[in-house]
Amino acid sequence: MFAFCIARITTTILRIVWAVYPTDASIRIAATIFVALGVLVLFLINLIFAQRVIRATHPHFGWHKSFYVAFKVLHALIIAMIPVVVTGTVQSFYTLNVNTHRIDRDLQMTGTAYFLLISFLPMPMVILALVIPRKTRLEKFGSGRWRTKIAILLTSSALLCLGAAFRAATTYENPRLLDDPAWYDAKWCFYFFNFILEILVIYMYLIVRVDRRFWVPDGSKGPGDYLSGGNKGQEKQAAPEDLRRSSSRESRCQNDVSLVERSTRKEFDSEV
Repeated sequence: MFAFCIARITTTILRIVWAVYPTDASIRIAATIFVALGVLVLFLINLIFAQRVIRATHPHFGWHKSFYVAFKVLHALIIAMIPVVVTGTVQSFYTLNVNTHRIDRDLQMTGTAYFLLISFLPMPMVILALVIPRKTRLEKFGSGRWRTKIAILLTSSALLCLGAAFRAATTYENPRLLDDPAWYDAKWCFYFFNFILEILVIYMYLIVRVDRRFWVPDGSKGPGDYLSGGNKGQEKQAAPEDLRRSSSRESRCQNDVSLVERSTRKEFDSEV
């Protein structure tokens, strides 16, 4: 959350500077890039929350290695799309070649389409996790009711997906002339679909305390760790050590008993 807020503060600062220096192309490029990429932090947060919901409802599938690898691929593609969007945005400002502009637009459309997919993905993941019958008990995590967690995740995902859909749709639209702008070129559209929706999500996260509701124990690595506190593996590692300690204690006790018996025998012999 802190990283997202810093990114959005930087975005607004750049847009203010751009308003003061409207002919500075570098400032305009930086402001455009930050507008497009700042929201990725929220996309990743919702994706992680959806992963925890799946692991709680279907632990054997949620903790499977293939599911883990799939999530790593999604994260890697997000990182890979960042230079794609940056390259398409920066290069479009410094070329007049028609073919290059077409390539840059294709890069931008590819990036925005993938970001739309990432923003939408938590909703079907959570719905399928709830609809598919469970084979094990529900491994609840964090504080608060389970239904409230689902409502929070679905609501925030829907709001972020709405903003991503607007950006993707406007990117896919054919460019318009400056003297013939479309309705989506209005200022209220830009600030509503880019900033107002994100502010609603951030304040909702703050009010409902998602840091407590979606908290999972440290060290969770498999089914049952959400219930056991993530110490299952530590308990298994500590078991042999405990056995060694108990055996050493028993041996010390037996030695003490043997010493006491010897001393009592010596005392008895001396008295006799």
